[in-house]
Amino acid sequence: MLPAQHLTLKKFEQFKAAMRPYDYFELLDTLDFESLGEGDRFYLQCFGIYNSELEEESFMLRIRTPGGRIRAEHFAKLAQIAKTHDLRMVLTARAGIQLHDLEPENVLEVFKAVNAMEGLTTWQTFGDNIRNVVTDPYDGAGRSCEMEVFPLIEKMQSFFIRNPELVGMLPRRVSVGITGMRHNVSPLFSNDLLFALAKKGERFGFNVYIGGKNTEMAQCADIFLEYEDVVGFFEALIFAFNRYGSRQKRTKSRLFHMIEEIGMEGLKEKIMLFYKKPFEEAGEMLLQKRDFCDFEPLADGSFGYRYRTDYGVVYPEEFEAIADFASRTKAEVRLGIDQQIYLLGLKSEEVPFQKRRTAPTVLACAGSEYCPFSYWSIKEESKLLPQERIEKCGVIVGFSGCLKGCGRHKHADIGIVGLRSNRFGEEDRSARIFLGAEYTSGKRAAEAVFMSVPVSQMKRVVSLVIDEYENSGYETFEAFSSKVLNRFEPEFLHLWFMAKLENGGEAKLNPQKEPMELLSDAFGDIPSISIAKERGFGDAAAHIVKEMWYVQEGPKVDHVKVSERRSR
Repeated sequence: MLPAQHLTLKKFEQFKAAMRPYDYFELLDTLDFESLGEGDRFYLQCFGIYNSELEEESFMLRIRTPGGRIRAEHFAKLAQIAKTHDLRMVLTARAGIQLHDLEPENVLEVFKAVNAMEGLTTWQTFGDNIRNVVTDPYDGAGRSCEMEVFPLIEKMQSFFIRNPELVGMLPRRVSVGITGMRHNVSPLFSNDLLFALAKKGERFGFNVYIGGKNTEMAQCADIFLEYEDVVGFFEALIFAFNRYGSRQKRTKSRLFHMIEEIGMEGLKEKIMLFYKKPFEEAGEMLLQKRDFCDFEPLADGSFGYRYRTDYGVVYPEEFEAIADFASRTKAEVRLGIDQQIYLLGLKSEEVPFQKRRTAPTVLACAGSEYCPFSYWSIKEESKLLPQERIEKCGVIVGFSGCLKGCGRHKHADIGIVGLRSNRFGEEDRSARIFLGAEYTSGKRAAEAVFMSVPVSQMKRVVSLVIDEYENSGYETFEAFSSKVLNRFEPEFLHLWFMAKLENGGEAKLNPQKEPMELLSDAFGDIPSISIAKERGFGDAAAHIVKEMWYVQEGPKVDHVKVSERRSR
């Protein structure tokens, strides 16, 4: 049990003090799922069952697939469960599966059926737990793979998954990523803890990065680990976080905040209390940028195939078709943190699936159909984006329905957050757009450039940003961010793009020129430049936004607070 000094008066900590979630598990068969209390909802999250008091009759079950690996037979079984109970299925940004629209009458039945499948579990998929440990979908098979990490993931999960002292007992959640690949389909620096492929001398191993989250990049801990030391370090960090992490305020209880409070060196000192081995300084980090196609040649001469989902939404019939094809071809099924499904070990570049016309590099959060915190129907509104251009240019887009950032909008080339605003009249949805992330190396998170763009203009603005990238001549958008966008302040970039929207023109951002010189050369003597000289770039950009998009006399838009919403 946690020492007494850790048990604060905070609500969730009171629940933990009253009963460990692990011990609560024995009560599941006795629960009345039609009349749950707040404590019940807290405990149930530790076993993957989510229910909100706003929607008392609706449940969701989240399934963890360690490293994204799942058997074809399980795909078929999950499809049958979804059909039998009329459930909706969604792939998560941590290579998991969510089953929506469960009811009090069937939630326990489905819970037991899923957890009876060898290799699958719903434990610790919500709440103050260690979430699904993720890696690249081509782990152990890709041509850039130096070390297969799935055996390490299995060992990590076996340590914590049903550990009575850890289940639901952490200060906050911990997300873990690990890769032995030089080239990864998706960036991994949003994890609280990342083991990234590195080399020291002739030895391959991992550099350690700590403190990432949806809105922050994990920071280099200046630690290099050999393959065989990863699990021991992981266990030590979890013990240190559980023992010394803050529990006073939930919004300040992640590993990121622990580093803010005591510094990286202070955190390393806490880890050393449990690790007992001297730390070796970080080696050369080997992660590199590369775009991936639907068919990917693998190290053994076979092919991998990326099956495009509907931005994470999948249907039982799809699961059945994939399971059937994988069984017939002996292909391996894996889930990516990009919400796509991967089939490995194909003999040729031929599959019986119709190519879906969605951009596979767009990561979309659950959206308002599946999450009470989202302001937009993100799965649907992702289709408003210039999908063909996004795919053609290999641009990674993160699309979140709120500032919590489940679409990882700050870890993408172009990040978008769907918000609400009454400035645009009846068209009350607005997008905040982020640019400038350098995510392959974890150097920099994206920053907000456009604070508020009406939904009708979102495609136009995103297209303009892509135009600027294409005209720059850089091979990747990330290089364009590093060499061009990040040489300027966000307020200037906002003004630059708004002036282009207002006045047109083919001028390119030139990082060798001063901002005012760039504006004058590109647009001449326009009112916003005078405002920029007098009051700054931010006010000048706001002037154009107001002139172009604000309604002069529009209806006031009142929104119901999330906490006051009625059940859908």
